[in-house]
Amino acid sequence: MNPLLPLLQPYPFERLRQLFQGITPNPAYSPISLGIGEPKHATPAFIQQAMVNAIERAPSGLASYPATAGEPALRQAFAAWLQKRYGLCVNPLMQTLPVNGSREALFSLTQTIVNPHASTSPGNKPLVVCPNPFYQIYEGSALLAGAEPYYVASDPARNFAPDWDSVPEAVWARTQQLFVCSPGNPTGAVMPLSEWKKLFDLSDRFGFVIASDECYSEIYFRDEPPLGGMQAAAELGRHDFKNLISLTSLSKRSNLPGMRSGFVAGDANILAQYLLYRTYHGCAMSPVVQAASIAAWGDEAHVVENRALYRTKFNEVTPLLAEVINVRLPDAGFYLWAEVGTDEQAFTRDLYANYNVTVLPGSFLAREARGSNPGSGRIRMALVADTAECVSAAHRIRDFVRDSAR
Repeated sequence: MNPLLPLLQPYPFERLRQLFQGITPNPAYSPISLGIGEPKHATPAFIQQAMVNAIERAPSGLASYPATAGEPALRQAFAAWLQKRYGLCVNPLMQTLPVNGSREALFSLTQTIVNPHASTSPGNKPLVVCPNPFYQIYEGSALLAGAEPYYVASDPARNFAPDWDSVPEAVWARTQQLFVCSPGNPTGAVMPLSEWKKLFDLSDRFGFVIASDECYSEIYFRDEPPLGGMQAAAELGRHDFKNLISLTSLSKRSNLPGMRSGFVAGDANILAQYLLYRTYHGCAMSPVVQAASIAAWGDEAHVVENRALYRTKFNEVTPLLAEVINVRLPDAGFYLWAEVGTDEQAFTRDLYANYNVTVLPGSFLAREARGSNPGSGRIRMALVADTAECVSAAHRIRDFVRDSAR
């Protein structure tokens, strides 16, 4: 077996299952899960119909093998969306590629980029730098590529955004890939242009690739949408997007997590090598998914409606929770990253037992680094269910905290 597999830690939801083992939740309450970030809003009917239509149009439906690079019309749809959303002008056939959701691409891109044999010092593995807390695929992809993850310290004063200035030069010198997530999971923090400039300057100096995870970019609570990585590059005159790959998907934007559809865009030289990898990886997107994706990327009305649902939900839930725990409206995304002022695992376990509400301990989403785990004393809540259910969960959490304080 691959000797790197034992390096993988249990996934957060497996750890949550173990935490709940042997617990029977209070039957007086129906279950409400705020644990997993799986969108629950209705899938737009026109997207489903586009998939049905594609199936019926054989042989372009299921009767032919799809190209790994995707149909030109799909890549044109990516480019058109990038132009509309960010004002970017890209070559769809050289600077975009379809992927089966951003999770698949985050992992496989790292396998393409990392050269585990590049180090000249025995035992001195290349580094993949990532935020802390972070999406667990960053760590797993680094480990299985033969690299070592480096967890950047968080800045609580900036909603636990990464403190890039805390990273020593010796670390940057060994770095082959940097993961950024803006809007962030789980904090919802958005990177400003000054932060992007800092990272681009570091990339130019040390030669690492920036993988920008932007799957939450269309759920935001301010009037101005979050700045994207390629948008930041263009504003700074970096129109070739050197050493930058942005990743996005339809899962959150269009409530399509089961369709597994997204795309990557950026540095054409990297994407050419990534396409070569993907040709052998066997990850071509189904023609019917491509057809439905074209429809989804071409429509913004359903995205505006989806964003309004989240805004209403967060505006109702956040004040209720703020009465008893330290929480505030994030910049973007659909998570609340809350400080509970106690052992977050015990909080999660007892909340589930007494009120049948599932949240995720913050420590499950982070790693002990330089003496602390930035998720300690915090929980993540995914407000993905409908508004009434999320409000009900907030009332239960408020009651639980007040009961515990007596």
